[in-house]
Parts: sequence; structure tokens; C-alpha cells
Amino acid sequence: MSGNAVYLLWALSAILVLVGLAGTILPALPGVPFVFGGLLIAAWIDNFQRIGWPTLTILAVLTALAIAADLLATVVGAKRAGASKLALVGAAIGSIVGLFFGLVGIFVFPFVGAVIGEFIARGQLSQAGKVGFATWLGLLLGALAKLALALTMVGVFVIAYFI
Repeated sequence: MSGNAVYLLWALSAILVLVGLAGTILPALPGVPFVFGGLLIAAWIDNFQRIGWPTLTILAVLTALAIAADLLATVVGAKRAGASKLALVGAAIGSIVGLFFGLVGIFVFPFVGAVIGEFIARGQLSQAGKVGFATWLGLLLGALAKLALALTMVGVFVIAYFI
């Protein structure tokens, strides 16, 4: 592989990892799979000489755990508050709409969407507020778990690469 190709692949790898780390917080980006993809490209650059299949398997397991943790945290948060399906749909729509309103939108709109969905489903504002907060808290905890696991993935990669 030529020197320019190697530099381009390292740049692509770094961009995927950085976008992936941002995607652990931004709900519309598949963050952890991007991190995994970037690390996989970085391992491929030297034909898996420094990063072999055992390390890649660990990274794949961490990727799966991050995806599961994200889904589980949101559902558990909503279910503990007795959320309806409409509350979950509202939170999902709010997450997407929130992207267009910056950082505040990312954190506020899932809550608003869950409250609206729950209110439409059950017509009780106090229950809707409770469900909205629980759903938002689940989204936040899921994002934190994804970020922690993505950073762990980068750490495992760096340690394996340099040892």
C-alpha cells in the first residue's frame, strides 16, 4: 500500500471514530458502529499485524453491549414509569426533531415527545410528565453507557496496538 493510501485510511479511521464518539450522544448517528468501523479500518491498514482477531472480537462484543445498553436503558426507563407505546414513539420522534435545534434540542425534544405521546395515549398530564422524565433519563443513561463503552473500545485498541 502506498504512503498516501495509508494516510488516507488513517484519516478515514480517525474521522469514523470521532464521528462515532459524537454519535454516542447524538441519537441519529450510529455512534458505536462507526467507532468499530474506524477501528476495524485501522487494524486492516497493517493487515491485522498489531490488532488481531482476539482484539477485534472484544471490540465487536463491546459494540453489541453498547447497542443493547442503549436500547435497554431507554425501554427500562420508560417501562418503570408505565410508558405507553406512543410515549416511546414520541421520544423517538423528539430525538430526531431535536437534532435540528442543537444541543438543547437533543436533550429537550425527546422529553417533550414522550410527554406528548403519553398525554395522547392516556390524557393525564401528571403521568405524561413522569413518563417523559423517565424516558429522558433512560435516553441519557443509555447515551452515557454508549459513550463509556465506545471510549473503552478506543482504549482496548490503543493498548493492543502499542503492546
